[in-house]
Amino acid sequence: MRAKRLIAAASAAALTVGIVAVATPATAAVDICKAKNVKEAGGLDNLVKAAKKEGKLALIITPRSWSNYGLIMDVYEKAFGVKVTVDNPDGSSQYGVDTMKTAPKSKQPDTIEVGPIVVPQLTPPGSKPLTAPYQVINWNDIPSTAKETSGLWYGNYAGKMAIVYDTSLSPAPTKASDFTNPAYKGFVGITGDPTSSNQAFMSVLAASIGNGGEKNLGDVTKGLELFKTIKDQQGALVKVSTSNLGAGAVKLGFMWDFNAVGTIPLAKAAGLNINFAYPTDYVLQAPPYFMGVNAKSPNCANARLWIEFLYSQNKGKTIDQLTPADLKLSGSKLFALMQGGQNYWRQAGADPIMSAAMTKKKLLLPSQLDFEVPATAKIVGPSTIADSVGAREAVIAQWPSIK
Repeated sequence: MRAKRLIAAASAAALTVGIVAVATPATAAVDICKAKNVKEAGGLDNLVKAAKKEGKLALIITPRSWSNYGLIMDVYEKAFGVKVTVDNPDGSSQYGVDTMKTAPKSKQPDTIEVGPIVVPQLTPPGSKPLTAPYQVINWNDIPSTAKETSGLWYGNYAGKMAIVYDTSLSPAPTKASDFTNPAYKGFVGITGDPTSSNQAFMSVLAASIGNGGEKNLGDVTKGLELFKTIKDQQGALVKVSTSNLGAGAVKLGFMWDFNAVGTIPLAKAAGLNINFAYPTDYVLQAPPYFMGVNAKSPNCANARLWIEFLYSQNKGKTIDQLTPADLKLSGSKLFALMQGGQNYWRQAGADPIMSAAMTKKKLLLPSQLDFEVPATAKIVGPSTIADSVGAREAVIAQWPSIK
């Protein structure tokens, strides 16, 4: 169906926090697995009731340290009494799509979140889409350029690429071209395989704009050249991950800025000091990640409720503030009380897809990032999906000789 904001009678509290509780009564005709919006799911009360009955939410490639997801999962479990599981949390976008294509239904995720380099695979020409159309309550607040019109996929949040490094490195790195400094030999890495991982691909793009390729976001040649030089110097690229940073196995690379909030304390707990900083010359503003409901979702109600929660805009109660009495409320009333997913992402440092609309409504909470773009830096991007997909082809062709 065409994008259309669902409006129904709701409490004054729900209206002030940006949640519209749709009170359509549940009927025997409701098939949540086919619901394209909360009204077709029988209303928010019915959707929450059905999700609680299912009791399970199956996610994929979603690390707890990533963009506040650990806290978001904990809130969801507490509020709705649902057990959240995650398959291959550190896996790539391509792994998520491949699982949707080949895994039996019992192993399928309920939703998918992927980078722009694989978004076209969600709706393959001439084949059935891997995702099911679903438009969240706040659908109209998602920019038209960041969503498929029927709701097969839509952007959720974006970030900038930052340099992550162990403070024991001297001198401290300030830009991509510094990565080849012999002082860093053996400690430079990348977050994964850039042919399949969006964060790793964007690391190559960030390296490219910092190595003379800032004028063409569809060409990552300069970034490939930089990583080849590093690989030739040290023999192999180390994987940049929260666990490897915490273990001291890697000390320098690119990472999403919104992962700083989760990575720094974990490294500190391991006795290491990790710092995040934007490059002093060029900073990559990347396009958003994209979400959708899996067409083969094993838990249809939770797939849709999870999406609704992530795209809710509330400034409401956090996990520690939810009381036993709150948890006994109807789904729509509980939903209206809770802080929404868009603000959880915002607090982690990500740029939620609805930030413009939420700013106008005065619903956007402050970010918890404690570093800023240097005055000397130029923000470049975001690249388009077409640019990302085209540049990925060059990475696919050349990366095997570099890794």
